[in-house]
Amino acid sequence: MKIGIYGSGNVRRGQPLTALVDEIKDLEQRGFASYWLPQVGFFDALTMIGLAGPQTSTIEFGTAVVPSYPRHPSALAQQAATVNSLTGGRLILGVGPSHKPGIEGSLGLSYDSPAKHMREYVTILKSLGESGQVDFQGDLFNVRTGFAVAEAQPFPVVISALAPLMLQAAGEVADGTVTWMVGKNTIASSTAPRIIKAASEAGRPAPRVIAAVPVCVHDDKEQAVARSVQIFQHYGALPNYRRQLDAEGLGEAGEITVTGNEDEVAAQLQAYADAGVTEVLASVYPAGDDSRGSFARTYALLEKLND
Repeated sequence: MKIGIYGSGNVRRGQPLTALVDEIKDLEQRGFASYWLPQVGFFDALTMIGLAGPQTSTIEFGTAVVPSYPRHPSALAQQAATVNSLTGGRLILGVGPSHKPGIEGSLGLSYDSPAKHMREYVTILKSLGESGQVDFQGDLFNVRTGFAVAEAQPFPVVISALAPLMLQAAGEVADGTVTWMVGKNTIASSTAPRIIKAASEAGRPAPRVIAAVPVCVHDDKEQAVARSVQIFQHYGALPNYRRQLDAEGLGEAGEITVTGNEDEVAAQLQAYADAGVTEVLASVYPAGDDSRGSFARTYALLEKLND
């Protein structure tokens, strides 16, 4: 089972940003496949990956995800190409439209036509990432430009696909999807088959289906679920996630957690792989009175399962 770590994007209080690089270096030594950062209100994810890249050698890096509306695809492609060069070709660029309240309410930008926006946006990203050039005329973007990044090489692009049109775009123009708050039943019945079918019909390689989920190894499952609900409850208020939770039959966002003892967590993670997931990203959280011990127990199991 291929397991990556979904970092919180936060840095422990009182710690410098470089502490995150030390964490990534440790996770690489422990054999984890990848490390992913969200683009949220703490720091710039790609800048941090560019800093960590030269200090590591094998671990893949991903963004989950960089919101597209605030960034022109040419600017993001050039930044990603630069970071990919610094990591020796180990970047997976995750992009997505984010959520309407944040894009329109917080940034004052239009959230019109997110599926068409992502299809055109990713088409431009892929062209620039593969050749350094683009000549694209669409309904939303008209871009004719290029750049030359030293030691540039193509980088995969995955999108945060949830709705049917976005899933189709993930298979037809992107390299797959990275999900959050999507359960294994939904992935098996909708996410994986829709993307795989779209990629196949477009003559593209088998897509990546990457699923980020909260994970906690803990003997008291009720307590661990309650803690997850407390940490992740705000996701349930976002319409894009609410639809996924409803499809999975869950009331609270935190109920999607993978928890239990070592055997139970291993079985639940395997169920994601059986559903069509190519890589699980573990968002590790603690439960109980001993947070440090809780983290250590979960990471120990994930290290054992990672292949």
